[in-house]
Amino acid sequence: MALLESAHEGQPPAGAGTEPGRRTRSGRRASAPRRQDNVTAYLMIAPMVILLGIFVMWPLVYSVYLSTFKISFYKAPQFVGAQFYQYVLESSDFWHSIWIGLYYALLVVPTGIVIALLLASFIKTLSGRVAAFMKVTIYLPAVVSTVIASVLFTFMYQDEGVVNWFLSLVNHAPVAWLNSPRWALPAIAVPGIWLGFGITTLILLAALLDIPESYYESAKLDGAGFFQRLWYITIPLLKNVLLYLVVTGFTLAVQMLDLPLIMTNGGPVGATSTPNYYIFNSFRDLTPYATSYSLTASLLLFAVLGTISIVIFRLIKSDKAVDG
Repeated sequence: MALLESAHEGQPPAGAGTEPGRRTRSGRRASAPRRQDNVTAYLMIAPMVILLGIFVMWPLVYSVYLSTFKISFYKAPQFVGAQFYQYVLESSDFWHSIWIGLYYALLVVPTGIVIALLLASFIKTLSGRVAAFMKVTIYLPAVVSTVIASVLFTFMYQDEGVVNWFLSLVNHAPVAWLNSPRWALPAIAVPGIWLGFGITTLILLAALLDIPESYYESAKLDGAGFFQRLWYITIPLLKNVLLYLVVTGFTLAVQMLDLPLIMTNGGPVGATSTPNYYIFNSFRDLTPYATSYSLTASLLLFAVLGTISIVIFRLIKSDKAVDG
């Protein structure tokens, strides 16, 4: 009765003003639970923020500071401002290495994603045991060392290797894969695709399994084929995952060092000199200020990678998740 009378008189029931999240008699919301939630959230992200600050942000800021000095093992550091940035930006070899890195990424990333998407779509249709066997088999290249893969494919590309043996079956002359400026980078891209498509396949498979099966059933009833379902259902719903794979794939591919270093040593005539290979050679240079130059080139490469990521985010805008 007291609750009804108080409600009839336009007054809040007894105890309503103290309930969390409700308005008090003074018209203010109780903010204590929200503040407590904010403090809990800040405490949870604090360790990661501290680690990023110590091992990422501070080294980056300090590297920018050091790049304004001439650093030599024999003389005291000398402040030169943006002089080394000018040297790197005016270097045709630096921009050539950027182009080689982008070309390598264009060869590896789209091809790897397409192959992984087709494989993931195929594995999704298999039964449990067969699907488990396929997932383990496809993941095996991911645990292979890049050095081992480089040596393996170097033997395969030799004049009497497996690749040229297959060409001989169709009466094609042997190709000097790693000694040709035209074919050296595509030849290096093949092991790059092989090493990365296993993880990409599993990521896409997990995303495919998250798509409601009712979408495909409705499309089948409307007469949609495999490629129609892939284009109008699968790809749009995988937009966020594809964005992640493209951004991380391009970032890693442009920075590739092991494959060109071991397979071609940056040759022939600089055809496989990626940005990290160029920076690595600049650091090994015998000039007194090689450290400052390679450090500045690394920072400019960081800026290039950031620009590439921004462009990709502009071209492929992420969508909100779709509830199943």
